[in-house]
Amino acid sequence: MLGACREGRRELEGSHWLTYVIAEPCVGVKDNSCVEVCPVDCIHSDDASDMFYIDPDECIDCGVCAEVCPVEAIFFEDDLPERWSKFLGINSEYFQNR
Repeated sequence: MLGACREGRRELEGSHWLTYVIAEPCVGVKDNSCVEVCPVDCIHSDDASDMFYIDPDECIDCGVCAEVCPVEAIFFEDDLPERWSKFLGINSEYFQNR
């Protein structure tokens, strides 16, 4: 449901809430489908990055991005596969350094 917030968000690094996380399948692919459908424009990147990142302060947990991702790289944080758990920190660091 658009705009519905998930219960029980975790705070990371004291200031960022994690919602959806983009993981390794996006690296090097950087398909723009998720950016195009995001209703709040919370998915960002830059020329130096080889993937997209979801701003946890802007994300409304609608999940539309995950539905359209052609490489299935977007996960709700609690559903993120263990092998890609490092992307929780990678995503958070991207926005802390902006």
